Amino acid sequence: MGRQPVGMDELVEHWTVLDDEADLVAGKRGGTRLGFALLLKFYTRHGRFPRGRGDFPAEVVEFVARRINVPAAEFESYQWSGSTIEYHRAQIREHLGFRVCSVQDAEKLTAWLAGSVAHAERNADRVRDELLKRCREEFVEPPAPDRVIRMVRTRGRVLGPGHLRWNGWTARHNPQATTGGHHAS
Repeated sequence: MGRQPVGMDELVEHWTVLDDEADLVAGKRGGTRLGFALLLKFYTRHGRFPRGRGDFPAEVVEFVARRINVPAAEFESYQWSGSTIEYHRAQIREHLGFRVCSVQDAEKLTAWLAGSVAHAERNADRVRDELLKRCREEFVEPPAPDRVIRMVRTRGRVLGPGHLRWNGWTARHNPQATTGGHHAS
């Protein structure tokens, strides 16, 4: 299944660098400037950082590049590991008022999932959406995928092995993961 094209309305609404964001972007050049702007807009749009270049449709990269006067091809030079991207992520979190998900935050989110969401919702994608929504409400950066898997495992132990739709989702998203000794079929 292919990705739907991003329309102009969505580009303008979600991918335009706003005045208060322009100051953050202004001190950077080339691929670093474009990479930072895309990280910032992705976070404001999705409530999490992207996993890599593949999270950005070409029309989004081209739109943002035109808006900040950087050739779209410069995005290929943006480094996805190292001190630069870590600094960019810290700047974005600070600008948006978010914090890194701590162990205490993860424990609180896991308890909330088990107590408030998991009993009422069996669809793993909707549970994940609720988790992301809760993170935004709490101004917590969503946990890394491996931490989400640990939260899922904890949730599975709390609720028991009868939640195979969730366990199957976990296995599909991390085939090495097992949940409570049950494997997705």
